[in-house]
Amino acid sequence: MDPKVIIYTDGACSGNPGKGGWAALLIHNDNKKEISGYSELTTNNKMELQAVIESLKKLKRKCDVELYTDSVYVKDGITKWIHNWKKNNWKNSKKEEVKNKELWTELDKLTELHKIEWKWVKGHEDDIMNNRVDELARQQIINNK
Repeated sequence: MDPKVIIYTDGACSGNPGKGGWAALLIHNDNKKEISGYSELTTNNKMELQAVIESLKKLKRKCDVELYTDSVYVKDGITKWIHNWKKNNWKNSKKEEVKNKELWTELDKLTELHKIEWKWVKGHEDDIMNNRVDELARQQIINNK
């Protein structure tokens, strides 16, 4: 049986584009690991994607993952839209290039390594774990001003 890991992710941006931060909280049994990072010029969507990518990169072997994001863009992108994007040579429904293709392709490869249950959580509400990763992502922006 593969290890069960719970992951919370979030991205933040000051200006869009602007300075950005991402963060994730990985939970396995009683172990918790917080990770976060910064980008000088980015968008909120890129930071949301980066948080998920970096969290999945931390997993050393195949895992059953319960992944929480407050980004509909990330959740719907990876569970619904990506299938047509790949089929249509990375063009969206308007026949335009998919934005953030390099991040989507990286995330797509990482999702093949694990069994992931994608969960959407409403941001800035009463979910303690989501609030924690939001705080960590914003802290990256503050620390790098």
